[in-house]
Amino acid sequence: MMSEPASIRIIIVDDHPVIRNGLRYSLLAFDDIAVVGEAGSGEEALSVCGRTQPDVVLMDLLMPGMNGEVTTQAIKARHPEIQVIALTSFQHKGMMQKVMQAGAIGFLLKNVSIDELAEAIRTAYAGRLTLASEAAQMLLEPTEELGTTLTERQREVLDLVVEGLSNNEIAERLVVSLSTARHHVSEILTKLGAANRAEAAAIAVRQNLV
Repeated sequence: MMSEPASIRIIIVDDHPVIRNGLRYSLLAFDDIAVVGEAGSGEEALSVCGRTQPDVVLMDLLMPGMNGEVTTQAIKARHPEIQVIALTSFQHKGMMQKVMQAGAIGFLLKNVSIDELAEAIRTAYAGRLTLASEAAQMLLEPTEELGTTLTERQREVLDLVVEGLSNNEIAERLVVSLSTARHHVSEILTKLGAANRAEAAAIAVRQNLV
């Protein structure tokens, strides 16, 4: 009697529990995929990888602390046999290039269907590259220097982020609402591919954006 083939063992890394839960329950529909662990941070992901030895990791990119790129690099350094698929909400060429250079074998957007995600997991498990169609299109586009798409107002806000001002203080300084200040900071993080304000400030200084 032939034994059943082993399932592809995966862990889900995302700092939002709702997203982790949604992915876990959606993937229950596939008999050949088993979620063997979850992590809410890069640090936790390293621990879970060591404990569960997954075949594939679904990796969020924008997380506090260790972001997806740094976590991917650390996982591949310790466990080169583990395949990593970056799963993000943001279409950002620089972000994609960095995580692929860190060792990811796939790059998908979170609007992907669950069937497409399952197929991407199987493709990664087989050691083959998988990219969202939007990501493949981005590779054909000219590379933009970091910061070139920032508006004049966003550059003003970035200056204040580098100074260490909070969202409340930025709103007061620029005489705008708190929600507007938050929106500007969020847009800046996305355009710079930064996980948090500190990383955005570091990128701004390194790239002479301020």
